[in-house]
Amino acid sequence: MPSLQALIFDVDGTLADTEEAHRQAFNQAFAEEGLDWHWDRPTYTRLLAVAGGKERILHHWRSVDPGRVDLGGGVRATVDRLHAHKSAAYEQAVRAGRVALRPGVLSLIEAAGAAGLALAIATTTSPANIAALLRRAIGPDWRLRFVVVEDASTAPLKKPHPQVYLQTLARLGLPAQACLVFEDSANGLAAAQAAGLPVIVTPNDYTSHHDFRGALRVLPSLQGVGLRDLQAWHAAAAAARPVASRA
Repeated sequence: MPSLQALIFDVDGTLADTEEAHRQAFNQAFAEEGLDWHWDRPTYTRLLAVAGGKERILHHWRSVDPGRVDLGGGVRATVDRLHAHKSAAYEQAVRAGRVALRPGVLSLIEAAGAAGLALAIATTTSPANIAALLRRAIGPDWRLRFVVVEDASTAPLKKPHPQVYLQTLARLGLPAQACLVFEDSANGLAAAQAAGLPVIVTPNDYTSHHDFRGALRVLPSLQGVGLRDLQAWHAAAAAARPVASRA
């Protein structure tokens, strides 16, 4: 049974409560493009079941105007343009300090790094969004904290597909049983579980209604959670696995 050697973090909703800033950025992009679309909180909550910002825009477009949506170049260009406007608006919100790390996240990252655990990011959000958030929250050298960063540029298949976690494990050079994942959504949980990874879930206002069966722990946040807690939960989960699955 391998000891705990790495912590792997999702970004949106897990490292930080980003979803409200994303929702507002989408609405700003729609207004800039002259569209009358507006995603209120219930609408955006439903749309989060669709992984990926561009995919979310296209899904909404198909639902409100199914007769005009096809996969032609004009549609793709419009979706790309909307997403670019949205990303710029989101980055502006982050720079303005309207998005912060969730409670307990930074202290846990610092403690894990000091203890020699590997730290990784496994997300399918864009590299620009990750950099904007972590530059503000951790500093310009944030990238040095993480030995692996997998994102939309390296893992294009969205969660719940396990691609991002399988690639993260390959780059870490570790078995899944030596790692812990931190997620906030059912799609993220499913992706990590499909890669054989144990998962701690910290839901947010947009994901609290999701089904998190099979998670190692479901916590309101990482506030007050220390390495000893993680090591104890990890060891207990390892001991509870069937003998055949430990090979």
